[in-house]
Amino acid sequence: MKSVLLIGLGRFGKHIAIQLNRLGHEVLGIDHNEEKVNDAMDIVTDAQIGDSTNEAFLRSLGVGNFDICFVTISNDFQSSLETTCLLKDLGAKFVVARAERDGQERFLLRNGADKVVYPEKQVATWAAIRYSSDHILDYIELDSKHSLYEVSIPDAWVGKTVVQLDIRRKYNLTIIGLKKNGEMDFLVKPDTVLAKDVTLLVLGEYKALQKCFRL
Repeated sequence: MKSVLLIGLGRFGKHIAIQLNRLGHEVLGIDHNEEKVNDAMDIVTDAQIGDSTNEAFLRSLGVGNFDICFVTISNDFQSSLETTCLLKDLGAKFVVARAERDGQERFLLRNGADKVVYPEKQVATWAAIRYSSDHILDYIELDSKHSLYEVSIPDAWVGKTVVQLDIRRKYNLTIIGLKKNGEMDFLVKPDTVLAKDVTLLVLGEYKALQKCFRL
């Protein structure tokens, strides 16, 4: 369990609060809007109304005692930037800030953010890859080139073994696991036979995946 300071209880901040609550973390939610604070009371450990650009207010929260500080302020980049900078100046251990437009990430990283999330861009990338393909069911980006992909099995692969397909040598793709009925099996062997009712967890580059699956 971690202690989390969440500044900004708009739509995105509220979704983060819900997930943190489900994961069992302690969350202090902050927003200058009383209505948003009241709406979030059921999904955070505690909540306060306050101006996060006010140094005295942030100092009173003891920001250095939190494991993570999220800055999810919406539609006010100046406040987001000031808050991020103040958090770091006051000793915050780890600051995650939200970007809403291109170019904001650079400024946030320069002014104290340890990590920046850009939800609109990240979801757009995911949706473009996911729904423009007949085989990709989900994916997680690892770096600028490599990702983990959950892919359905082409009909031509059904009944064949992993070693027969030999996609690691041909396409530099690695089969990490098999998924069936929502359960993962990571004990994939060369003689594992692929069935129609399973999906594959594959590690590699998207271009290699395109060639392999003829996307």
